[in-house]
Amino acid sequence: MKIVVQFLAVILLFCSCSNQFGKVLKSKDNEYKYKMAEQYYAQKKWDKAAQLFEQLFPYVKGTARFEDLYYKYAYCAYYQRDYLNAENLFKNYLESFPNSQRAEEVEFMRAFCFFKQSPKVDLDQTSTSKAIALLQAFINTHPGSERNKEAENLINQLRSKLETKELKAAQLYYNLGYYKAAAVAFSTLMDDYPASDQSDSYKLEVIKSDYKYAQMSIPEKQQERYQQVLTDVADFEDRFPQSNLLPQVQDYKTQSTNNIKRIQDEQAKATTRQ
Repeated sequence: MKIVVQFLAVILLFCSCSNQFGKVLKSKDNEYKYKMAEQYYAQKKWDKAAQLFEQLFPYVKGTARFEDLYYKYAYCAYYQRDYLNAENLFKNYLESFPNSQRAEEVEFMRAFCFFKQSPKVDLDQTSTSKAIALLQAFINTHPGSERNKEAENLINQLRSKLETKELKAAQLYYNLGYYKAAAVAFSTLMDDYPASDQSDSYKLEVIKSDYKYAQMSIPEKQQERYQQVLTDVADFEDRFPQSNLLPQVQDYKTQSTNNIKRIQDEQAKATTRQ
């Protein structure tokens, strides 16, 4: 019985609040409506505040209140996790109030909305790339901003996501047996992310891919392609002399050298027989 009473009390309270908000929406008193909008915003009732702010636009446009109202309206969308709409509202704010004291904050928030829209690694990363561009633009435009450290951290997270996406694509080429394409993809990965702590493993994958490609090649092309593996190995040794992957690289060097020698011996024997 006690539970039922509590449930009914909650229902009555909800209905009462809904009725009150309905009366505010229908009110012709814009000052009262403005006061209630601010109250709902302070109470973090973003949906209610946004509805009232939207109704008040015609009333406050052209007055000193308009900027503050639009600023809070944009944040209502952000706090409701409507990042697509929030980004657009922050953008419009910057266009409408370019000299605002809040411009730096809003510019950062616009970029942050793209960060929030960045999807899982396997999906299209257009929002990720846009977020990186806007965050970098923010850093360039505001070199002394206290938000730059956070912006750099966000960029690193986004770049890591793009790096992972490229890595998966390169691994897929290898797993499907497209070894030449895999070698190119892993090389591109190294070029795109030169500071990556996985660079030596990417180079090892280039070596493995080129070795597989040589193995599967027609006899006339094998020596040339095993030689490419040796070139890859020399590049690895030059770039990563302290890498713990060096023993694996040396193994591919030994196998490629032995295969080249075998091919040369077979060619010499064939020439002798002629």
